[in-house]
Amino acid sequence: MRPIEIIGVASGLGARDPRCGAGPDCIEQSGLASRLLQQACDISWRTTLRPCAALSPLAGIRALSATLAGEVSATVERGRLPLVIGGDHSCAIGTWSGAALALKKHGPLGLIWIDAHMDSHTPETTPSGAIHGMPLAALLGYGAPELVSIAAFSPKILPAHVCLIGIRSFESGEADLLQRLGVRVFFMAEVQRRGIATVMKDALAIALQGTAGFGVSIDLDAFSPEESPGVGTPVKHGLHHLELDQVLRGILHHPRLAALELAEYNPQRDRNQRSLRLVEDLLGAFCRRANT
Repeated sequence: MRPIEIIGVASGLGARDPRCGAGPDCIEQSGLASRLLQQACDISWRTTLRPCAALSPLAGIRALSATLAGEVSATVERGRLPLVIGGDHSCAIGTWSGAALALKKHGPLGLIWIDAHMDSHTPETTPSGAIHGMPLAALLGYGAPELVSIAAFSPKILPAHVCLIGIRSFESGEADLLQRLGVRVFFMAEVQRRGIATVMKDALAIALQGTAGFGVSIDLDAFSPEESPGVGTPVKHGLHHLELDQVLRGILHHPRLAALELAEYNPQRDRNQRSLRLVEDLLGAFCRRANT
């Protein structure tokens, strides 16, 4: 198994509740990497990136995304597995731009996006103006030019190579974009009806078909608020993390996995460290599977 290098992105610039910017530091200070290392998981916390306070949110996210893309690309090229921990989900622009850049000479990138939300707004469709609601659209080549142009090519991901899982809160503008592009969306109702294992099997097939590698991006609000209260935009009736743990054990050790991302941990909204423990459970399942 490739060594895992954690890249924190301590930014809440893209969120309506910016306190998620404290998430990476809280996770690092909890000793997560040390505990996973004790499970024989080859993991280290390499760096934590921070936004420039002097810049506007858009300019700050552009600069941070460009830096993150470079870090992720270099990590992939060194034969390591990048694990990006946000911060708000606008970090996905940098994460997957970097992964796509590293794989570009071999082929396109596939992406499994696990979230309560579509995150596919553009400046023309967003009701809130929050950039953490726009990253997937930017990766697909739609939205603010400052975000679309990260890593100097676009799109980073083709519609046929991306799918969303667990969606249950969205607006018509972003839904229309994904429908027009033909992006596969596994709404939460379908996940409940068919089961997460069956849905994830289909999702992996989409992410692998015709690609050089794939990534998994997990927004912690994908889970039910009872299990993960420490998020900025909780939505009822979400995924159950123990079920997802079991499924991810069969995916995250895949040799074509390019990168992994966890976003939107908000320690100020957590209760009894439930979300923090969920993060550790998810990554612990990965490490145990990687060494069995």
